[in-house]
Amino acid sequence: MSTILGETKTPWHLWVVGVVSLLWNFGGVYSYTMTELGKLDGMGFGPAELDYFYGFPAWAVATWALGVWGCFFGSAALLLRSKWSVWLFGISIIGLLGTTYYQRMAGTLPESMQTMGQDLFAVAIWLITFALFFYASRMKRAGVLT
Repeated sequence: MSTILGETKTPWHLWVVGVVSLLWNFGGVYSYTMTELGKLDGMGFGPAELDYFYGFPAWAVATWALGVWGCFFGSAALLLRSKWSVWLFGISIIGLLGTTYYQRMAGTLPESMQTMGQDLFAVAIWLITFALFFYASRMKRAGVLT
């Protein structure tokens, strides 16, 4: 990394990763917020799916919140060149672990949502979240995040 007067210059890719990840995470924030506000009607979900989303126990809602908001604010912190982005992405991974447990291990996922597409989307969420965590960690080690 090049420096300007002792300060590490922000690489162009940080802006790309930060903006794209913020947009990506807005999808999760929107989904979480609409669910918590009870606004999923008319979004193409059947009764089984609505019962599933509205029936999350408090601990699963909490882990979902950690995952979604941790990643969203981690992306914002990345754009602000804050070292807190690493911690926020780490919190997001903890939230994702709890949410995944509830969705996959507790046996509560409706059969209509047990599709290859859902599985691929879940894998993509995991890969992106870990990639963001490792990217932020690398930028912190390089002195870009302070």
